[in-house]
Amino acid sequence: MVKLDETDIKILEQLQVDGRKTIKAMADELHLTTTPVFERVKRLEKEGIIKQYVALLNPKRLELNLTVFISISLTKHSRSQLEKFIKEISAYKEVMECYHIAGNFDFLLKIVVKGMKDYESFILTKLSTITNLGQVQSSFVLSENIHSTAFKL
Repeated sequence: MVKLDETDIKILEQLQVDGRKTIKAMADELHLTTTPVFERVKRLEKEGIIKQYVALLNPKRLELNLTVFISISLTKHSRSQLEKFIKEISAYKEVMECYHIAGNFDFLLKIVVKGMKDYESFILTKLSTITNLGQVQSSFVLSENIHSTAFKL
């Protein structure tokens, strides 16, 4: 476990809000010079706390209007079958997230598509071709009430 001090936490909070924030801007807000802030950011990257920097796109502006959570049970549960499923599902651009879960289902997928026709196409031409597929249950998002990519530190 990596020990984070108050300055580390403030840097991480700033970067979670704006990953393009400059070292100088962070240093100014923290009342530090740029060198210690730069060194801390590099350390946080090296230690794997900062995993990557990304641009978050607005799905609505890309006409991706339908978010679906799909719960999936597999018929076989060996490690090789689980790995095969993950590899197959990873090839589909519609799949934004995939979780191996405990409970009534084996996996939870989050897919984003333009609409119902694209969802139907995904189910019929992609998901249904997976040989180890058992039960499938879909839940459609009516509205997004809380969405965050930032961890509260």
